[in-house]
Amino acid sequence: MAALALLVVGGMALVNAISGEPENSGPSTAASPSDSGARTPASSNDASTSPAATVPLVIRVTGQPTNVVVRVADTGGKVLTNGTLNTGDTLKYDEAPLQVVAINGGSLHVVIYGKVQPRQPNGKRAVWLVKARNSGS
Repeated sequence: MAALALLVVGGMALVNAISGEPENSGPSTAASPSDSGARTPASSNDASTSPAATVPLVIRVTGQPTNVVVRVADTGGKVLTNGTLNTGDTLKYDEAPLQVVAINGGSLHVVIYGKVQPRQPNGKRAVWLVKARNSGS
């Protein structure tokens, strides 16, 4: 069942990436890990310190465990994380652009370039896009 859910989320993320729809959506998040490992444990203070404003993406699971897909938001779409994140897990990504898709967006606390993103409805799929900072926004 979990594998099927991951396939559905991955397929939906791919369709959204091809259609370009997430680029114009509200809160967005997508990131790359600081190293080759997809899960990078981080302290809960990482998102609140001033250097966090330079970190493209920090995801913290504050609710129920949920399936999350994080991929590079380009034509290649390299998948950086694809699996179930548990309550308390924190991921930090140092690259952009990225796309994040969560089965239960309400379980995640998402910070993009130091800015806390609006809470998503519990139990609903959510997508965030982290744009590259080079474009000066």
